[in-house]
Amino acid sequence: MDRFGAMRTVLEAADAGSLSAAGRRMGLPLATVSRKVSELEAHLRTQIFIRSSRRLTLTEAGRAYVDACRQILDDLAEAERAATGEYAAPRGELAVAAPIVFGRLHVLRVISAFLAAYPNINVKLVQSDRLVDFTEDHIDVAIRIGTLADSSMIAAKLGEVRQVVCASPAYFAKRPTPNSPAELLHHDCITFERLNDVQHWTFQTGATAIAAPVRSRLVVNTAEAAIDAAIAGVGITRVLSYQAARAVDLESLVLALTEFEPRPSPVSLVYPARGRMPIKLRAFLDFAAPRLRESLSRLQ
Repeated sequence: MDRFGAMRTVLEAADAGSLSAAGRRMGLPLATVSRKVSELEAHLRTQIFIRSSRRLTLTEAGRAYVDACRQILDDLAEAERAATGEYAAPRGELAVAAPIVFGRLHVLRVISAFLAAYPNINVKLVQSDRLVDFTEDHIDVAIRIGTLADSSMIAAKLGEVRQVVCASPAYFAKRPTPNSPAELLHHDCITFERLNDVQHWTFQTGATAIAAPVRSRLVVNTAEAAIDAAIAGVGITRVLSYQAARAVDLESLVLALTEFEPRPSPVSLVYPARGRMPIKLRAFLDFAAPRLRESLSRLQ
């Protein structure tokens, strides 16, 4: 039995929550995944998973074994990186996660320059607005927007982004620009539901938060759609400052209620605190951080 292969299969199954999902991740048939897990359980003479029609659940012994496997495989990966010279020169594969729009507007061009500067490093850019899991998604470093809650991570602050209210000049030519959040109730609003509630938008006056009722004539699930609709004159929208920056620069959108904006959200480079840092990661942090800070400083 390939012990390391079986351990990796068990880890994938535990992280994915089912044997079939583990098979899809690993590119293996379900029968192969099931056989590897069964062989390992027979070898250990204990049950690792409680199988049901919907989900796998780790037994108490299985949970301890999976934790040990994760540490063993992490140590093995560390040894392989050292053996292949990853700690001696910048080389290897690097997985970077970023929010979708921020990744396209800011991170991709930094990565393009990084690839030119480091020909022995290959980069996988994972663009997603969900919170990626470093272990499950095999991520080395992520750009995150918002307050960080996970103290096991190391974070380098890059800057801040604001929540901005905006509409087209044509819309404000027809409807008076609101002077207070309360006036939004008399306007047509476009709500980007990943950022705002469809019935109330939150604002700030001093230390006090204000929940202002809005009339959402259009609800969308991407910032691009919200911005396009606002440019087309559908109504007032609210997005993050970097998402609307180009349209504001081109005067396709005009900002409003700037004095009522909530406190800015931090933007950070985040990576796990574990062992020696591979040179490829250090190279990326040193290369990307000042360039991303410069990009964000231009948005203020």
